[in-house]
Amino acid sequence: MEGIAKVQNINLPRRKLVVAAAIGGLLKLLPSNAFAQIASQGAGSQWDRAAAFDAAIDKIISSQKIVGLTVVAAKSGHVVYERTAGFGDREAKRVVGPNEIYRIASMTKALVCVTGLSFIEKGKLSLEDPVSKWLPYFMPKTQDGKQPVITIRHLMTHTAGLTYGFLEPEDGIYHKLGVSDGLDNGELTLEENLRRLASAPLLYEPGTSWGYSLAIDVLGGVIEQVAQASLQDAVKTTITDPLGLDSLKFSVPKGTVVATAYADSQTPPVRMTDSFRFKFGKGAIVYSPSRAFNNKAFPSGGVGMVGTARDYLKFVETIRMGGGRIITPKSAAAFTTNALGDLPMSMGGPGFGWGLGVAVLKDPSAAGLRLGPGSWNWSGVYGTNFWVDPVAELSVVALTNTAIGGMAGSLPGDLRHAAYNG
Repeated sequence: MEGIAKVQNINLPRRKLVVAAAIGGLLKLLPSNAFAQIASQGAGSQWDRAAAFDAAIDKIISSQKIVGLTVVAAKSGHVVYERTAGFGDREAKRVVGPNEIYRIASMTKALVCVTGLSFIEKGKLSLEDPVSKWLPYFMPKTQDGKQPVITIRHLMTHTAGLTYGFLEPEDGIYHKLGVSDGLDNGELTLEENLRRLASAPLLYEPGTSWGYSLAIDVLGGVIEQVAQASLQDAVKTTITDPLGLDSLKFSVPKGTVVATAYADSQTPPVRMTDSFRFKFGKGAIVYSPSRAFNNKAFPSGGVGMVGTARDYLKFVETIRMGGGRIITPKSAAAFTTNALGDLPMSMGGPGFGWGLGVAVLKDPSAAGLRLGPGSWNWSGVYGTNFWVDPVAELSVVALTNTAIGGMAGSLPGDLRHAAYNG
């Protein structure tokens, strides 16, 4: 426990940082007219939930269930909380830095879907376009041999009939075909991976069910064709450059300091190796942390990006406030509004639906949550999560380096309890 005590002493609640962010850093939060207007209104008082957030973070770090983390929150357009705790590299005794870069895994999906929406509103792409219009080779069949039309809408809503390899048994068809989930560190091209995926039978007729899947990797392939550029460049041009989000990338140069990845398969969590198998449901997630430094690995639209909590907060706050410089308010609303009707989700629990890139809270009572209706969120298997409550005008991003506890352990629930309970 001596090491844990040292970490807690180094990472005391960062009050000065919070105040600085609220007063001066806000001007850098989002370079849009909307945020410039809010910045001119002043920072307001210190957030009244900061102490509760501190307690939740102290609890998870002292339990040794999470190795290191960064939590940042914005309320009504102001950064009201930012805290780092624990180790970015436990073995080297390197504490989490103020601009720690994390592997954000499936939180990548939101950025790629917003990139797709930007092309749709420009008339370069349509939700009703068949995927085969852009990827002629991508025409998978159902298990009874039919060849249905898969649209861009099906991809964005995870209703295309696809799945992930880690969601099937380890002798499943995706494994037999060598389909990559985007987490390993091979040098397979995106096209080759999508061709392998297209040769697997669909799980169901597109549009008839919801199934979390490689659909956003397929969308990434479509975006490359529409943009006539790599997915990295398309996201950069559409989102990260306009908002100044320099840390959000599909790969970084070797030597860049990135939070070391750990797995909470035991306590304390173990340091991941390449490649690291983590038992998950019927199968296993295969992680290769070194992929973050491999610029030859294909850009996985589903799980491939890295970045800082602050930059991701800027992104979600842009969407919460109507799209800023990157998409229109209409597109931002479509992104964050349930697009499934009454079609149930197999993840997220009761009360949730899915928009055009994120989970959407339809019924807080059914979900047992105090979040406002229309709140939206998602997470990542490297141990990351975020949520946005448009009613409370609250956005929270919590990035950890511990899989899967930062995603599915007690931390997300503890932070939400801290945010809403007096």
